[in-house]
Amino acid sequence: MAEKKHHEQMNVEDALTQSEAFLIKYKKAIIAGVLAVIIIVAGTIMYKHLYAEPREEKAQAALFKGQQLFEQDAFEQALNGDSIGYIGFIKVIDQFGGTKAANLAKAYAGICYQSLGNYDQALKFLTNFDGDDQMVAPAILGATGNCYAQLGQLDKASATLLKAADKADNNTLSPIFLLQAGEILVKQGKYDDAVKAYTAIKDKYFQSYQAMDIDKYIEQAQLLKK
Repeated sequence: MAEKKHHEQMNVEDALTQSEAFLIKYKKAIIAGVLAVIIIVAGTIMYKHLYAEPREEKAQAALFKGQQLFEQDAFEQALNGDSIGYIGFIKVIDQFGGTKAANLAKAYAGICYQSLGNYDQALKFLTNFDGDDQMVAPAILGATGNCYAQLGQLDKASATLLKAADKADNNTLSPIFLLQAGEILVKQGKYDDAVKAYTAIKDKYFQSYQAMDIDKYIEQAQLLKK
């Protein structure tokens, strides 16, 4: 009995170590995935609206250089502009309010601030982004949830990540957000809710990469519950 208890304790400690490492290990991959979605959709929006009404055209032209800087991880310049004519995402938002480009600039600005570690400012822009695209909208919600997590607002973080997973409802984004939500719920001691999030990956998104080793996360939460 004592040996079994010791073995279970080791399993829990190993699972916790993996849990702590998860967000650090996959942070760049998660952010890169979100950025890729935004960039792809941004390109589509630019193509559709570049020759639209003059104000939208000017807004798209102002946004274009920022997108290039963003892809180069030059987040400060993308936000605030440079010395050769680019005005920055912040001024695009201020000067071209109401345009699709300005709305998209909010998403870019939010991710820039998130990448720079300024989570309060990131939330300011991410929560003001207005979109219903099946990939971009949940990706922005997921980024919002991660900002809440970084600020220690764990209830908001898990709720937002679960909402993002539900809104995405696909094998690409949903399992990532469910796994992140589960990690946060475990840290909060909400083991039943964590098991529910993990089980959704196993049952609904079984073709995803995250489903390959989801059983160990389920076991972790169940062991910790005892």
